[in-house]
Amino acid sequence: MKIKTTRLLKSARKSAEFPPERFPEIVLAGRSNVGKSSLINTLVRRKNLARTSNTPGKTRAVHFYFINESWFFVDLPGYGYAKVSYQMKKEWGALIEEFLATRNTIAMVILLVDLRHEPTVQDQQMADWLRHYSLPALAVATKADKVARGRRQKQRQLAAHALEVPTDEVLLFSSQTGEGRKELCRVIEQKLHRFHTEEMFWER
Repeated sequence: MKIKTTRLLKSARKSAEFPPERFPEIVLAGRSNVGKSSLINTLVRRKNLARTSNTPGKTRAVHFYFINESWFFVDLPGYGYAKVSYQMKKEWGALIEEFLATRNTIAMVILLVDLRHEPTVQDQQMADWLRHYSLPALAVATKADKVARGRRQKQRQLAAHALEVPTDEVLLFSSQTGEGRKELCRVIEQKLHRFHTEEMFWER
C-alpha cells in the first residue's frame, strides 16, 4: 500500500459535520488509549498525522484523515475509562452508533483491543454493533511488543473468544516494532478494492 499524500480533512463533533459520502472509509474503533492514533501514524509512516496522547479521551470527535486523495482513515472517539463526564460519554456513544448505522461508505472497521488485557465489555458491545450492522470488520490486538512471545497466543485466544471471532482473525500489531503493518496494509488494500468493485457493480 503506497501512501503518497495524507491530511486531516475534518474533525466532526456531530453528524451534520461529516463529509459527503464520496470516498471509502477505513474506520478505527476502540477504547481510549488503545493506540488508534499510533496505528494510523505507523501505517502511513508519519509521526504526527494523528496526534497521540497519554491522556485517555483525547479524541473527542470523529477525525477524517484523507489518504491519497481517494479514501479516509476515520478515527472514532475512544470509549471506556476516559475521565470525562457521563453526559459526554453518552454523546460520544450516540455519535459513534449514528456513524456506524448511517454511513454507506464504510469499507471496513478495525476494532482495536489491547493484547495485554482481555477485551472489555465495551469492546464486546462494539463487536456486537458491527455484527448487527453487518459491517466488514477486523480485530487488531495492539501493543504486541509489550507481551512476551510465550504469552501472545493465549492472549490472542482470549481476545478472539471475547469478541466471538476465530483466533486467526485477530491480527497482532505493534506501533513500536512495526509488527503486523504489512499484513494490515494488505487487508486494507483488499477491502478498498472490494469496495470499489462492489460500487461499480451497483452503478451499472
